[in-house]
Amino acid sequence: MNERWRITGEYFESCNCEVLCPCLLSRAQARPTEGHCDVVVAVRVARGTWEATDLSGLGAALAIYTPGVMAAGGWTVAPYVDARGHQAQRAALEAIMTGRAGGPLGRFAPLIATWLPAKAVEIATTVEGKRRKLVMPGIAEVTVEGIVGAGDGEVWLDNVGHFASRRLAAARGTASRFQDQGLVFDNSGRNGHYAPIDWSNA
Repeated sequence: MNERWRITGEYFESCNCEVLCPCLLSRAQARPTEGHCDVVVAVRVARGTWEATDLSGLGAALAIYTPGVMAAGGWTVAPYVDARGHQAQRAALEAIMTGRAGGPLGRFAPLIATWLPAKAVEIATTVEGKRRKLVMPGIAEVTVEGIVGAGDGEVWLDNVGHFASRRLAAARGTASRFQDQGLVFDNSGRNGHYAPIDWSNA
């Protein structure tokens, strides 16, 4: 795909690892603490464009299962795009989230063994202080809260080898459940992260 795109906004995730996830500290070369990885990632687009198509205000998500070390591949991935978007907006979000349009998610293509069908669903994301929340009714409800450090501020991890951002907040999934397309995750109390993002295929 040669279409130019850019999105800015917020990224957050909730996985089944203990806090902190060893994948984050090893550039995805370490085995997850539970032996496999169940992760839900969400994107809240504050401003976004796909050529002339406006993506601002929309959301998207991925549910990902990896059977072992993330860098070893074998992933199963289910993409979700915001049903509020019209056809061109949904297609653009799907291309970005599946990595077909390049950008940060494009590097994962060789690792994915199974693509589950993309779905357009109701997606609500909220950002409030140290809390990030994703709701997809009947599918997922994920809330992560930043871990508090000195001065009641968030604990931030710098210069990390993560696709979303080199700077991530350390967080915990206070409530984190997903069930759809044969995947069932309950990551409540487990690892989480969030960060502002500025992604493109430039």
